Amino acid sequence: MKVEIIKCLKDNYSYLIIDEKNNYACVVDPSEAQPIIDFIKSKKIDLKFILNTHHHHDHVGGNTELKKKYGSKIIGFKNDKERIPDIDILVENNEIWRSGNFEFKIIHIPGHTTGHICFYFIKENIVFTGDTLFSLGCGRIFEGTKEDMYTSLKKLKSLPKNTKVYCGHEYTLKNSLFCSKYESDNEELKKKILEINLKLEKNLPTIPSTIGDELACNVFLRAKNLEDFSKLRDLKDNF
Repeated sequence: MKVEIIKCLKDNYSYLIIDEKNNYACVVDPSEAQPIIDFIKSKKIDLKFILNTHHHHDHVGGNTELKKKYGSKIIGFKNDKERIPDIDILVENNEIWRSGNFEFKIIHIPGHTTGHICFYFIKENIVFTGDTLFSLGCGRIFEGTKEDMYTSLKKLKSLPKNTKVYCGHEYTLKNSLFCSKYESDNEELKKKILEINLKLEKNLPTIPSTIGDELACNVFLRAKNLEDFSKLRDLKDNF
């Protein structure tokens, strides 16, 4: 499997997971259709599935056009069946979903929204976290509670440290400024910030990160308890 990062809108990322043997693909969170269409056309790929982490428009905006053009099936959380456009396949927490060479585990990670999920490709050891876990950050809490988000991040923390993390937005540099404000002596964070700046100077994505990197550098994953996490989340909302 190969993952292609597709830039969309202002700072969104969509991801094509390509089965190179069969030239089939899934797309994660197509916020708009055209960048996906352009890439698929250039590579002559068959888009089989559309995977949505949650219902926000900047993650599902391309659903209908892509489904109409390619006949793709849209996969999303069962409790969001009324909120994800043109959904076809309803999945639930801890389900292992398979089709051909595509296989992933559904992990329900509410907080940003009540129906937020991630897609964990176990064999490839990659996870698509939408707007729950960012590189050096976590999502704003719109529908859930701080406890929901804290619990969701604990689920992600339990994944293998070398798991590659593909999140929904290019927020890493701004997130790094917040982390360094509250962990100014963190040597791993200092190294990470150097890497971030080098990538951005070359106009490259800072994604993927890894669970190990986030455990070492992300203040939200390093919070010792719900109270500390809640304070950090409030501070970040006004940062």
